[in-house]
Amino acid sequence: MTLGSNRLISCVALLFTLGVALASGQSGRARPTPTPTPEDTPVRIETEEIKINVLAYGDDGKFINDVRPEDLVITENDILHQATSLRRIPASVLIVMDTGGELRWVKSLDQTRKAAAALVSGLRAEDSVAILQYSDRPEIVSEWTTDRDATIAAIGRTKFGLRSAFLQAIKLAAEMLTRDEVDNRHLVLITDGTDSLANSLERVNAFRELLSTDINVHVVSYTRLELADIEPRTKAISKTPPPRAMPPEVAAQLPNGARDAATAPKIGPTISLDRKHLETMRRRKADLEAAEEALTLLTENTNGSMIVPETKEEMIEKTAAIARVIDGSYVLTYTPKISFAEKPGERTITVTSRRPGLVVEAKRKLVVKSGR
Repeated sequence: MTLGSNRLISCVALLFTLGVALASGQSGRARPTPTPTPEDTPVRIETEEIKINVLAYGDDGKFINDVRPEDLVITENDILHQATSLRRIPASVLIVMDTGGELRWVKSLDQTRKAAAALVSGLRAEDSVAILQYSDRPEIVSEWTTDRDATIAAIGRTKFGLRSAFLQAIKLAAEMLTRDEVDNRHLVLITDGTDSLANSLERVNAFRELLSTDINVHVVSYTRLELADIEPRTKAISKTPPPRAMPPEVAAQLPNGARDAATAPKIGPTISLDRKHLETMRRRKADLEAAEEALTLLTENTNGSMIVPETKEEMIEKTAAIARVIDGSYVLTYTPKISFAEKPGERTITVTSRRPGLVVEAKRKLVVKSGR
C-alpha cells in the first residue's frame, strides 16, 4: 500500500468520525415543539324566551283546538312580537291546601279537601299533580304523579293546624314548580290568604317573586265566606246567633258531653262587651279584605283565575271549572325584542286575537331581575 493510499484512508476515517460526532450532537439537542394552531373559541349564544299561557275559545264559550301562531297578536310593553311556538301540552298542577289558622269558622279541613278533590277529578289524565298543605308550617304531602288514586289518597291525609304559614308555603310552592324544566305550570291556592307570621310588605315581596316566573296562579278564596260569617262579630250587638267556640275539627276530638256542647246550635241575639274580642274580630275582617285584594291582583298579574265563592257549594262547583281553564290553555313562546340584560324590570305581556270568532285571554306581568 502506498503512502498516498494511507493518507486517503486516514482522511476518510476522519470524515466518518466527524460525521458520527455531529449526528450525536444533533440527536441530543432538544427539538422545539411546533406552535399549535389555535382552535376557534366557540361562541355561546343564549336565546331568551318568554312563555305565557293562552286561553282560546269561540263566541259560544267553547274551547277552540285549532289555534295557530298567526292567529295571535303579542305585545310586550306595547311592542309587537312574533310567536315562536304554540303548543297544547300536559299541565303540572300544584295544589296548595290551607289547613290552619287561629281564627276560622267557615274554612274547614273537610271543605278544603272537597275542593281539592273536585279540581283533581276535573283535570286530564296526563296532567301531573302534587299536593302541598300548610298550617303551622308548609309540607309536601304528595310529589308529582299522574296517579289520581294516589293524589286523592294524599288529599285525605292532610291535617289541620292552629297557625297559618301562608307565605312560607308560597315560597316552597315556587321552588317545587321551578326545580324541573317543565312548561305549563299552574299553582292553585285553596286559602283565605292570611298569614299568622308575616306582614303585608312580606306578602308583596313574596308575590313579586312569583312574577319573575311563568307560573300561572289560580285562587279559590275563603275570604267572602269568612267575611260574611265574621261581620256580625265585629259589632257589640248582633242579631245573629253567637258563633261556634272552635273549628269543627277541634270540637270533633272532644270527649262526649263537651263535644255535644261545642257543636250544639246557638240561638238568639248576642251582646259583646269584650272590647279586646271586638278589636280582634275587626282586625281579622281587615286582614281578610286585604288578603282578597292581594290575591285578586296576584291572579290578574299571573294570568290566573280568581274564584271567590259565597257558598260552600259554589266553591266546589267553581273549583272544578279551574280544571277546565287549565286544560283549555295553550303554551305560547316568543323571543323578546329587548333582552333581559338590556332592560330589567317589569314587562306587561298581552295576547289578543286577529282571527274572527276567536276570543283569547292572556295577560301577565313579568318581573325581569338584574343579572338574569
